[in-house]
Amino acid sequence: MRAVFLALLCIVSASWLPAKEKPPVTYTIPLPPKPDFSPLEWLLGEWTGKTTGRAPQGEVRLSVAYDLEKRVLVFREEVAFSATTTVPAAKESWMGILSGDRSGTGFILWTFSDTGFITRYRVTVEEGEVTLNPEGGEQPLPEWLVRRVIWRSGDAELTETVQMAPPKRAFFEYYEAKLTRTSSP
Repeated sequence: MRAVFLALLCIVSASWLPAKEKPPVTYTIPLPPKPDFSPLEWLLGEWTGKTTGRAPQGEVRLSVAYDLEKRVLVFREEVAFSATTTVPAAKESWMGILSGDRSGTGFILWTFSDTGFITRYRVTVEEGEVTLNPEGGEQPLPEWLVRRVIWRSGDAELTETVQMAPPKRAFFEYYEAKLTRTSSP
């Protein structure tokens, strides 16, 4: 009986001793590097302007800003075309999210339009010029291609050309616009 009592006493006394605490486990998730947007910084800000040439006349508003701790650039654009004798007035708007590609040396732009199209663009940047080349997407224009070229024509001026290609046809100029910076980031 004494042995049972001693064993029970040891068990009860052990339960009163403070439990040894385990050190907390720390997990580290490596973050991808931030994209180098420095070649695009001239594009940041608010821009407004008008279309040029014979195409329907219109007004263009473009906004480019950093977001998500400078991990993406957000593009927003609205184009409002005036009515002509053959074409009714029209308004188009889209937004895009530009991020670095997997290689870390280029950029990918996903655009979402007010018409429901979702298109992916490969973005190339050369000094003072940004080219958006279509690469498909979740819901691109069926069989049509749209590409954009934006080039810096001055410290506070840029020119944007939008080209379209019907199915199995060459690109044509849809519109060109001259824009002026109205505010910096």
